[in-house]
Amino acid sequence: MKDPRDIIIEPIVTEKSVHLRDTHNQYAFKVAINATKPEIRKAVEDLFKVKVADVKVINVKPKKRRLRTRKFGYTSSWKKAYVRLKEGDRIPIFEGA
Repeated sequence: MKDPRDIIIEPIVTEKSVHLRDTHNQYAFKVAINATKPEIRKAVEDLFKVKVADVKVINVKPKKRRLRTRKFGYTSSWKKAYVRLKEGDRIPIFEGA
């Protein structure tokens, strides 16, 4: 079994993720590229001691970026997970407490 800290890489705090947190009780995380929905669910429940209602996963594709005057490269691809918690559960590190 994988360690939960290897599955959940970092939280994503953007305007969209803050809006989802406030309105729909959803939290966004950058997760390991090979993590599955059940692994993400278990990792969030173990790390933050909450109950997860739903997990949605998105593979973020690489974007083309200019490196020098005529050279191009790509950003890394990564995986994003939106985790919706059960009613009444909150993750305190996102709340600033």
